[in-house]
Amino acid sequence: MSFHKDILIVDPEAETNRIIGFLQNQMASFRRDGIVLGLSGGIDSALCAEFCVRALGRDKILGLILPEKESNPVSKEFALLQAKKLGIETEIIEITSLLEAFNTYGKRDKFVKKVFPEYKNHNKIKITLPSNLLTKDSFNFFTLTVDDGKGNLQSKRLNKERLNGIVAATNTKQRARLMNLYYYAERRNYLVCGTTNRTEMLQGFFVKYGDGGVDMEPIAHLYKTQVFQLAEHLEVIKKIRDRIPGPDTYSCDVSDEEFFFRIPFDNLDLLLYAWENKIPLEEISKTMNLTEQQVNRVFRDFQSKYRASKHLRMLPPSLLRIQI
Repeated sequence: MSFHKDILIVDPEAETNRIIGFLQNQMASFRRDGIVLGLSGGIDSALCAEFCVRALGRDKILGLILPEKESNPVSKEFALLQAKKLGIETEIIEITSLLEAFNTYGKRDKFVKKVFPEYKNHNKIKITLPSNLLTKDSFNFFTLTVDDGKGNLQSKRLNKERLNGIVAATNTKQRARLMNLYYYAERRNYLVCGTTNRTEMLQGFFVKYGDGGVDMEPIAHLYKTQVFQLAEHLEVIKKIRDRIPGPDTYSCDVSDEEFFFRIPFDNLDLLLYAWENKIPLEEISKTMNLTEQQVNRVFRDFQSKYRASKHLRMLPPSLLRIQI
């Protein structure tokens, strides 16, 4: 297999038609009347909405915009602009009260205060991994950063207990959104469309029974850089195409690269492809102008995340056997 820097370039017209066919086949198979999907203001959901409209027509697509009090305001703004461009029906559902009823913010802040006792509820936070893995080797230790709103930032490494507490509480945001998606899906006899791409799927960058709990995944075979290619081809609004991808689940802005991947997408996807397809180290190094040490370092990170997230990609294990 020849490995080169353009190996992830797709034929946008052919790929668009393939995905449209996939969506149409799913609709026929499940005998549903339409599709509902969450519009986050990010490129993955915008691209999926473009495919859904082309597959079924705008009248059979419902876009849900599901902000909460810590969402970046531009997320709702961009989601509305994309929905207007497509001409689809939308509903804006604030999920803050649902999260407050579960005490999401309080549960999370209890662990934040174990790290920073002086933390106040109006402060902003984010968690991050060490920066560019290609530059420096380091373990995947998460750091909590608190911004007091006056330009003062404090950062400390999280131990496992505090990290798990913060993540467990934060993940209820995605699960609250899924609850709303399925309410509308079942009410209208619709399917829920997922928006997870291949880069995220392979590394476990999604929440089980949150953004991963859907009926179909039309872009799960596409690397993130391929998502950008198709988004340009289908003319997803430029503000979304120019936006730096991020989870938008923390009150401080944090990119996907800072939060999880540790490598810019242009290098990340090529290396992920090489890892999946077992491209020889020498060929990777020559093509990407990297040392074999750098490549091995990244591959160890890929393998670790892939193993740790294996359960996210599986149905629950059981002894059930069905014979028909």
